[in-house]
Amino acid sequence: MPKFVIHKHHASHLHWDLRLEMGGVLKSWAVPKEPSAKKGIKRLAIQVEDHDLSYADFEGEIPEGNYGAGKVEIWDAGTYELIEKDSKKIIFDLNGKKLKGKYVLVKTNFGKQKEKSWLFFKTKIFKKWVFLLEKEKLQCKRKLK
Repeated sequence: MPKFVIHKHHASHLHWDLRLEMGGVLKSWAVPKEPSAKKGIKRLAIQVEDHDLSYADFEGEIPEGNYGAGKVEIWDAGTYELIEKDSKKIIFDLNGKKLKGKYVLVKTNFGKQKEKSWLFFKTKIFKKWVFLLEKEKLQCKRKLK
């Protein structure tokens, strides 16, 4: 299973960095507010440069004068299962210490960096999708009889 990590980053502004292992790198998003374990609470997530996989284990101090200077600590980590991915959304199931369950990154057009803006949240709709799929399967089975 691929890894995920969320770094709490005390840089010029406190933020959280969501990192998902994909394609041999850590795809990364800066999240200005603490990620929520509650369903439906949306957080802005700004896509930033990919990081090397070894960065998943990094905790420490980035020295002054360097990009991202400040304290970095692992806020949550674990594995995830990719459910669906396209250019406008990424749906995944997190299995961390703090965050567990189905989460979504949805492309938006917010802010100054519209091409990098996403929303990150625990989804309410996955159960509804499963219900609709199960309902559809049941209807198909009835038609076959």
